[in-house]
Amino acid sequence: MKVAVVGATGMVGEVMLKVLAERNFPLTELLLVASERSVGKKLPYKGEDYTVIGLSDAVAAKPDIAIFSAGGDTSIEWAPKFAAVGTTVIDNSSAWRMDPTKKLVVPEINANTLTAEDKIIANPNCSTIQLVMALSPLHNKYKMKRVVISTYQSVSGTGVKAVRQLENEIAGVQGEMAYPYPIGRNALPHCDVFLENGYTKEEMKLAREPQKILDDRTFSITATAVRIPTAGGHSESVNVEFENDFELNAVRQLLNETDGVTVQDNPDTNTYPMPIYAHDKDEVFVGRIRRDETQRNTLNMWIVSDNLRKGAATNAIQIAEYLVKHALV
Repeated sequence: MKVAVVGATGMVGEVMLKVLAERNFPLTELLLVASERSVGKKLPYKGEDYTVIGLSDAVAAKPDIAIFSAGGDTSIEWAPKFAAVGTTVIDNSSAWRMDPTKKLVVPEINANTLTAEDKIIANPNCSTIQLVMALSPLHNKYKMKRVVISTYQSVSGTGVKAVRQLENEIAGVQGEMAYPYPIGRNALPHCDVFLENGYTKEEMKLAREPQKILDDRTFSITATAVRIPTAGGHSESVNVEFENDFELNAVRQLLNETDGVTVQDNPDTNTYPMPIYAHDKDEVFVGRIRRDETQRNTLNMWIVSDNLRKGAATNAIQIAEYLVKHALV
């Protein structure tokens, strides 16, 4: 099993290597791939140093699986080249997510739709993954009508430049700015670029991607995405209107029985999800579960997950694990 990690020198690439090692992914050969300026660098994996190679050399090596986290432009140019030599690409950018010919996969929900013919597989947006992990079992039982979501997203979702901006501001150091404003002691209602409809791309991803993953367009989602000065972990305030009524204890039990979801919900002990406790974990944590008292059949909850792990690296590697387990590569 020959595996290429494309974008190995980036923040998500680094976490991918960590998760591959932690989960003992059954690879026999590892290719670390990055842009030309990083070719020749050494990166560690399981106690050995690997030399970073370029994209052309990686395609020529014909890996079985290539896990991409190198940006949309790189994915659009290079994913088809890998696919053409028989490689199955799992892409972490937004390039292929809404392409009707490509699967958008959260393994716990829809990995069973994958076939050996799927040579480019899209990994959803980080905020989408944690959202649908909690919504999917509830939708199956109670049938969603409308979802209103506000996100509280870590600067790590923007990348290393944004993390450095926050660190510089905390230290009182002038440095390069990833955002148009300070992020320390601030909240920016601005994740990704603004579109003509006044929403950002991040907000529209949250509106559209869950419908594709759940293969259901009968419910609607509206979102406001906000960047906050946390170093890791995304949080979401979610209001869900269902067609059918529910009991809160049944909701908690259903979520707790969902693979990959952990309920942390006890106001008496101040138990609720927080990014600081989700750090370096793969679970999606759900709490503050309560009925919306302003309208029928409506639930409020708070969802937190590590955006670099389940929101990116771990989800992609779980897709790869499914492909190997079911002999689809």
